[in-house]
Amino acid sequence: MSKETVLISGGAGFLGSHLCDWFIGHGFKVIAVDNVITGSLRNVAHLKANKDFKLMKQDVIKPFKVSGPVHYVCHFASPASPVDYMNHPLATMLVGSYGTHNLLELARAKKAVFLMASTSEIYGDPLVHPQVEGYWGNVNTIGPRSIYDEAKRYAEAATFAYKRAYKMDVKVVRIFNTYGPRMQIKDGRVVPNFIDQILNHRPLTIYGNGKQTRSFCYVDDLVDGITRLLLSKMTGPVNMGNPREFTILEFAELIRKKYNPKAKIIYQPLPQDDPKQRRPDISLARRELGWEPKVALEDGIGKTMKWFAENK
Repeated sequence: MSKETVLISGGAGFLGSHLCDWFIGHGFKVIAVDNVITGSLRNVAHLKANKDFKLMKQDVIKPFKVSGPVHYVCHFASPASPVDYMNHPLATMLVGSYGTHNLLELARAKKAVFLMASTSEIYGDPLVHPQVEGYWGNVNTIGPRSIYDEAKRYAEAATFAYKRAYKMDVKVVRIFNTYGPRMQIKDGRVVPNFIDQILNHRPLTIYGNGKQTRSFCYVDDLVDGITRLLLSKMTGPVNMGNPREFTILEFAELIRKKYNPKAKIIYQPLPQDDPKQRRPDISLARRELGWEPKVALEDGIGKTMKWFAENK
């Protein structure tokens, strides 16, 4: 039998490149599509010589064609950190709208399964805790974070519109805070921020009073969940993240205790619309996919710290 082909938009990005690795390792052919605005060719350089891997330098905002069969289309193209989507506001909104339509049309033409990478950001600053898939969210539609939030909410709506109109097999995963090797050190999110500050012997920066909460999922766990969803009969949306919740101050203390007990903590003003609480209810993923994260934060941070230290 010929190998099945997976197309991954954003394939040179943090999550996309780890997905490329998983699919190549499990006997698939992979087409990675990326315009490398926030991704990096370094993330997939180790795959370049593999005959089952192809990289297309392409902006998915513009229609494009792919020759040959495609069995799965995974849409991971988008700036994802506040630093990146605020630097590329229009590109972020366009990849969530035009980009989603173009990839849905490609999946429809190829009769492929379509998976859309959504985000916990669609819940906004949530009034329900932990967040369940049935919660509609509390989003400031014109705030600075709305660039990303609304792009993803639109992309979800478009994906379900195609499902209803064309009976397509679609999947939606709502991704909560994920970390690991290949993140950008100047990403702006708390994990790379703290790692950057530890490696460069600077104080740890906390925004606000540090009582806001996050839950952190190691990238290998997330990839396991995403691939289970893609190859299942589920549609979703499905939350995927680690339900172990930390305040940012607790997380800073964990990092400081393990890596530099003498590191100072400094406080800066909280950005507008920054969520106060963020923790996924993963009951649906546990029940339907048999999935839950396995990598403890302490272990995952160690692996991530090691990667950043070796790839300065």
